[in-house]
Amino acid sequence: MHPGLTARGQQGPPGIRATLPLRVAVLCAALAAACADAEPEPPPAPGEPLAGLNTGERGRFLVGRALFERLATADEGLGPLYNGERCSDCHDQPVTGGSGIQRLRVLKATRFEDGRCDLLRAVGGDNIQRRATDLLKEHGMGPEEVPEAATATALMTGPPLLGLGLLEAVPEAVLEEWADPDDSDGDGISGRLPRLADGRGARFGRKGDASTVADFVDTALRFELGFTTHLHPEEEPRNGTPVPPEADPMADPEIDARTLGQITDFVRFLAPPAPEQELSAAARDTVERGKALFSQIGCTSCHREELRTGESATAALAGRTLRPYSDVLLHDLGEELADVCGADAAPGELRTAPLWGLRHRARLLHDGRAADIDGAVAAHGGEAESAREAFRSLPEEARLAVIRFLRSL
Repeated sequence: MHPGLTARGQQGPPGIRATLPLRVAVLCAALAAACADAEPEPPPAPGEPLAGLNTGERGRFLVGRALFERLATADEGLGPLYNGERCSDCHDQPVTGGSGIQRLRVLKATRFEDGRCDLLRAVGGDNIQRRATDLLKEHGMGPEEVPEAATATALMTGPPLLGLGLLEAVPEAVLEEWADPDDSDGDGISGRLPRLADGRGARFGRKGDASTVADFVDTALRFELGFTTHLHPEEEPRNGTPVPPEADPMADPEIDARTLGQITDFVRFLAPPAPEQELSAAARDTVERGKALFSQIGCTSCHREELRTGESATAALAGRTLRPYSDVLLHDLGEELADVCGADAAPGELRTAPLWGLRHRARLLHDGRAADIDGAVAAHGGEAESAREAFRSLPEEARLAVIRFLRSL
């Protein structure tokens, strides 16, 4: 190369030519140091949207949240049979979109006979609507009652919705790959993915009741708030008896496709709860020890640490690794936790509850019966009996480490 030319063949002053490589090297080193010292971006706080949403997606999230929190009235189609007056009545702990225990619990009733579940649809369905509008009462009807045919009832807490869209984005093939309904490997764990009548896998709901976030939202609007939707435009009957048309003057459907989509997008785009961020060195050591023990005693056979999402039209949901500590499958947890059945679930079968965000929950288990982790573990039986006994057999310090780990989630 000619001594007066740069690499691009341009004439340049010798001083610049001589120092350019050094200056570039110094600049690269400075940038690398700055990147190394930069604080990683903190995860979204509970109730906030997923990172990476575009402007339109964030807008739908915000509109959906406003609808989710909005107090509904009978003039707008609430009821005439209902349980809550807004979605957040069941999902407000610690934030909108979380779990629910403070305001109300949902009463369920089913009949289980000869190994078959009857959701009692002929007499109003398994969701007992315990409130009625004044207009319905004026027409001689009150809230629903538990049907005489029911063999079991249960008071269900509102499940946390944080991260639900990510769980929806996990391919069904992944869940089926983990399922072992016949316990073919002989490890005592026989999780399975329940199926709806149309054959779709039902990964949502305590008993596996919904296939998608949209299904879940549609069901809640109908049975908890008494709204008709464009998917189900007919009012729910009272214990099987149709309500008088005059008792609900709002034109059906009361929730159109756009509104349903906005509420669904709020739920779908909720960020998952992040584990505890501020830990001392000693606490971090305890949490890591507890995490290892949690796996060693067999809890991760059902509460699997890691899932990965597949393709999605929403970039923020695609190809993400998440740690919900759940396989999203049904497992038989024994007689103590048995109550109502599901469309494809026996009384003792429950979907593995995700443990992320556990530290934000005031009560535990599907019915909120447990005040602490010890109580929740003690209620586990069936496929979880071995892990329960292994937990009980740990020295006290080790048990406390497991609890500290769970309380960091």
